Parts: sequence; structure tokens; C-alpha cells
Amino acid sequence: MPGFLYYLLQDQGKNRYKPLPIFGPKVVASTFHSVRGKQIPDTVYHIVDDFSLVNQSGDSISLSTWKGKVVVLNLFYSHVNSDGAKLALKAMRGFNELYQKNHMVHLASVSVDDQDDLKTLADVAKLWSAVPNKWDVLTGDTTTVNKLVKKSLLLDAVNQSTSIERKFIYSNKIVLLDTKHRIRGFYEASDKEAVSKLDDEIKVLIAEELRNIKDGR
Repeated sequence: MPGFLYYLLQDQGKNRYKPLPIFGPKVVASTFHSVRGKQIPDTVYHIVDDFSLVNQSGDSISLSTWKGKVVVLNLFYSHVNSDGAKLALKAMRGFNELYQKNHMVHLASVSVDDQDDLKTLADVAKLWSAVPNKWDVLTGDTTTVNKLVKKSLLLDAVNQSTSIERKFIYSNKIVLLDTKHRIRGFYEASDKEAVSKLDDEIKVLIAEELRNIKDGR
């Protein structure tokens, strides 16, 4: 069943959403929770570690900035020169337009080049129509960005710069994070079906969060 309806299952007239997977390593905890009278071991899932980056307005951004938000995130650097990077930018622009008025969805683009300074970020954000507090265009020192990209987001980025040219090879996958900062999906920006699936799954996470709020979780 194509599109968002794929995730809607009918159960006695009530909508049930097919839950999205949670990516990354996980461990079984020593604590338990009760399900229908049975004690089930808790699972500790991989989450994005806290960080401190700077956006296009010079504001300090950390995970707490995105509290309660579903986050759509990609990597970039100012000298966008590959087809995949351009398609990722196009997809992010599309999501910016689609969810401009939805306060539960936040966009973030992280530069893999620490030479992308505040002025460069501001220029890039203006070109992309990226408004801070809705779509943060971010930079930081190499250590912080590498830790975020490789350890937390489970992506990769390689610096192939020379004295003549700034050049990076990095993943063009867009990452979907839930409100608990867990990875719920990776989507190849060059694949139209994957980008369409991402739109569906953003809606799934919105529904999941609204249901959790309603249930007091």
C-alpha cells in the first residue's frame, strides 16, 4: 500500500501506526517493565550525544534546543559540487516548505567543513531560505562535528582537501530523529522513493509523539 496509508492499520475502527525501527546499537538493561502482567527487560537504544554547534545567526545550538522536536538532518559544506549534495539540498528545501508551520518538525544541516564560518553560514542560509529556529544551518570545530557525524549519526565524512581545493566526501543520506534523539531512519537523497518515504515517516513520528503526549509518556 503506497504512501502514508501504508502505516495505518485498522484495529476495531481505531488507527494503529506501524512503528518505525530504531537504528544503532542497543543493549538490554537490568531494569524491567510490565506488559500484560509479564516483566519484560528494558532496552537501551542508541541516541545522539549532546553537542554544541553554532547556527547561521551565531546562536549556540545543542540537543536541548530541539526538545520535543522531530528532527530532519543532513550534511553539507558551502561548496556544494556533487549531484547527491544538490539533491539533498533540494529535498531539505522541500521539507522546509512542507513543514514550515508545523512546530513539531525541525530541520538541521551540519557543515562538515570547519572553515564554513558564520558569514558563510548566513550566506548559505539566505540562499536556501533557511530561517533559524526552524532550519538551523550549523558549524563547529572538527572534533565536535566528527563525533556528531560518525559516533552519533552513524554517518561518515572524509576530508580530501588540498592546499588548492576544499573537498569532502560525505554521506548524502538524510537522517530522521525522534523527540528522544533516537535515529528512526536513513534516506538516500538521490532516491525519490526514499525521500517520499521520509515524508511519510515524519508524519508517523508526529503521530507517535502526539499519542505519547496523550498517554502521558
